[in-house]
Amino acid sequence: MNIRIECTYRTAKGTEAFFRSEEMPAGKGMVIAEDLERTGRAKNLVFVDGYDSSWTMKEMKGYLKGVETEPHNVTVYFDGGYERETQRSGLGCAIYYEMNGKPYRLRQNAAVAELLSNNEAEYAALYMAVQELEGLNVHHLPVRFIGDSKVVINQMGGEWPVIEKDLLRWADRIDEKLNSLGIQPEYELIPRKGNAEADRLATQAMNGTQISGTIELIPGN
Repeated sequence: MNIRIECTYRTAKGTEAFFRSEEMPAGKGMVIAEDLERTGRAKNLVFVDGYDSSWTMKEMKGYLKGVETEPHNVTVYFDGGYERETQRSGLGCAIYYEMNGKPYRLRQNAAVAELLSNNEAEYAALYMAVQELEGLNVHHLPVRFIGDSKVVINQMGGEWPVIEKDLLRWADRIDEKLNSLGIQPEYELIPRKGNAEADRLATQAMNGTQISGTIELIPGN
């Protein structure tokens, strides 16, 4: 979760001014807020989240303690592939996250046959990734969604309108699921070569190889 800090600062001679910080991760915000409180000059300090809800120091400490045992710092790579001749599609996603102070990676793919285009396969891959987030109990956090589809990234990010009915149906389903989970999506477009892992998972699905599993990532390996 990203937050900003709001407080009133009072000098030694009693002059006061209101301050609002830039947005930052909640953990970083707590470090800065504790340092401000140690000065004894920060009054009425609160944290404000992306929904403009205010949190006290006690509430934020409780949140941060709880989130350590849940997935956080989540990044999702997704990709979809489509064969026009066979009308087969493959979906792939790789989800990186931290929990209990350790990094993890979840990989998932799926083969589907009822899609009509590569763009629809890309949307279906994103929806599959969001379903995996729900299974991980990811909620009320910012999540980076990274893909190489200009259509999906720009449409879901609000840069382009969604005109095709088939794609609009997927976009609505994704938005509805994200809203229900309280996830704040951040969409990022990368070159296809930068999305090789998700692309490989989608290709493996089309070739009949199913991948599903989560591993702890060991530094240096």
